Amino acid sequence: MDYPNDQAPGAPVRSGIPEHGRIPKYYAVKARVAVLIEELGEGGLLPTERDLAVRYEVSRETVRQALRELLLEGRLRRQGRGTVVAGPKLEQPLSLASYTEGVRRQGRRPGRNLISLDRFACPPSLAAATGVALGEPIWHMERVLLADDERVGLESTYVAVARAPFLATEFDPDSSFYGYLRDELGISFGDADERIETVLATPREALLIGTPPALPMLLIHRVSRDTGGNPLERVRTLYRGDRFSFTTHLGAVRD
Repeated sequence: MDYPNDQAPGAPVRSGIPEHGRIPKYYAVKARVAVLIEELGEGGLLPTERDLAVRYEVSRETVRQALRELLLEGRLRRQGRGTVVAGPKLEQPLSLASYTEGVRRQGRRPGRNLISLDRFACPPSLAAATGVALGEPIWHMERVLLADDERVGLESTYVAVARAPFLATEFDPDSSFYGYLRDELGISFGDADERIETVLATPREALLIGTPPALPMLLIHRVSRDTGGNPLERVRTLYRGDRFSFTTHLGAVRD
């Protein structure tokens, strides 16, 4: 049998293989398909489930389970009625850099599709995070995140109308909101608090992002402040778990 590098006999890590050494049939197929993925390269078309079942002498359901895991891991993606080898995941830094900057650093083309831009009276749940008094106007902007025209996430931004009074007429929704605040309004970000969790998208969110509802998502909640420590924005962003990973730099802990 062919093994991925980290599962070859004697390798230090044999992920997914139980201690008793009996490899589940689907996992053996997954290991062999992983080798095939390396041979095909990014964009390569995978054989059909039927062809793979014949090649590996297993049932189509066994093949389907193996492919399901590879899809969730982001190593494969659906394209039309076929399955192709996916490119590497996008690495987004956990910093105050914008989505635009993070995607461009990896040689990809960032973009956004505006879903809605609404203005309404600030509810209690948003008042503290945005620095807006109850009943004062607040913007809600919802956009689908793109990388080379591929839908990879969904972003909801809340900001006080007083901070960006002409957002609806001056701002290009396909561009960086951080860049607009900095370059057009002279507002600089000081610091932010973030919380990350794994969730499943709602049916509406899955439809907007173009993914199955069962696909795990990485959800980031961010509350940002300006250089004066004043509340600036609240952002809720869903990232496709099969297309994104997050990186950060950790310094040494000193006693």
